[in-house]
Amino acid sequence: MTGCSQVTTAVDAEAAAEAMAGALVSERLVACAQIVGPVQSIYRWEGEVRRAHEWLIVAKTTDARLAELIARIGTLHRYEVPEIVALPITAGDPAYLGWIERETTPLTPGTR
Repeated sequence: MTGCSQVTTAVDAEAAAEAMAGALVSERLVACAQIVGPVQSIYRWEGEVRRAHEWLIVAKTTDARLAELIARIGTLHRYEVPEIVALPITAGDPAYLGWIERETTPLTPGTR
């Protein structure tokens, strides 16, 4: 295991995706967040099959920041029950994985 995870969530508007991704990167909860969309989602909700256009956010973080990231997505999300799915990154380029680690490490006063 690498100590890193990829987290996905889907939102209902491109502007919402951009705002959430920007906040998560700015807060150093993720090293990067990619926005894909619109995507067509078909799902069951409250006993009905529904369809929606959504924007998918794919974010990379460390396992150390994962619980905090999941909680933060929950506070930023407009859905009653948002998709928040984390998958372990089992392998990857060591330089990239190191970059994820560096960019999600909380800053100490006086550092950038």
